[in-house]
Amino acid sequence: MNLRIVAAFAVTALTSPTFAQQPFPDYHPVADWMKLPADLAFGPVSAVATDSEDRLFIFHRGKRPIVVLDRDGKFLRSWGDELAKTPHGLRIDSDNNVWTTDMGNHTVLKYDPEGKLLLTLGKRDEAGTAPDRFDRPTDVAFAANGDFFVTDGYGNNRVLKFSKDGKLRTQWGKKGQGEGEFNLPHSVRVDAKGRVIVGDRENHRIQVFDGNGKFLALWKESGYPYGLALSGDRVFVADAREHWVKVLDLNGKPLGRWGQKGSAPGQFNTPHMLCVDSRGAVYVAEVDGKRVQKFVAK
Repeated sequence: MNLRIVAAFAVTALTSPTFAQQPFPDYHPVADWMKLPADLAFGPVSAVATDSEDRLFIFHRGKRPIVVLDRDGKFLRSWGDELAKTPHGLRIDSDNNVWTTDMGNHTVLKYDPEGKLLLTLGKRDEAGTAPDRFDRPTDVAFAANGDFFVTDGYGNNRVLKFSKDGKLRTQWGKKGQGEGEFNLPHSVRVDAKGRVIVGDRENHRIQVFDGNGKFLALWKESGYPYGLALSGDRVFVADAREHWVKVLDLNGKPLGRWGQKGSAPGQFNTPHMLCVDSRGAVYVAEVDGKRVQKFVAK
């Protein structure tokens, strides 16, 4: 952890009413928390997510691309060699099903917790603009009623809303800088109010919509939102350009950040996606760092 950065947060916390009401914690990396088999090595790690039991699911660009650990970091299982091509996003729904987005083969896949394939959206290795095609999809998020949203990011610059059984309900977005337009929608979350929060990466902003795509708000202080995670009243943003994690409130106001470019514990080398478990631990997936770091708040 860069002590100068932490000190700067402390000064800000003392002088800002927002920080006085919600002190920004000092996040510390946890050493040697992961226990992997000797024959398993991560490639670039693109995503990480936890299920209802705080089991950790890691998506990386190497052999055995989906790796599952228990809450103490012990290896449980892995799968995905036959189906993954260029891993991107991974999320867990309320039934502990595992959803992946693959920008190499243009698919969104749904697995059960043990790795059985349940649903395929998109046509493998065929990019397209139709509702049943994707062009390098990036992320998935879930509404309370089981509807889900896919950011179809690199090629189509849109968000698609599907019913629980995979039928298209609506879609919105095109390339641009206006409200409801995107330049690489890279990550998506749904908050407790049902708002759809989209990381509009190359426009370096976050856009907020209702569940049907109506524009609600624009957050301009996110930096480059590669990855988004929600926890309570906070939005965690992985910014791979600045190599830090930034934290916002639910109105898009910055609360603090930590990290800088580097390979030491507490530093980042292209933080891509992240998640927060039920105990508040933050896990950050690094593409160029080829690792997942775990942080706990002091």
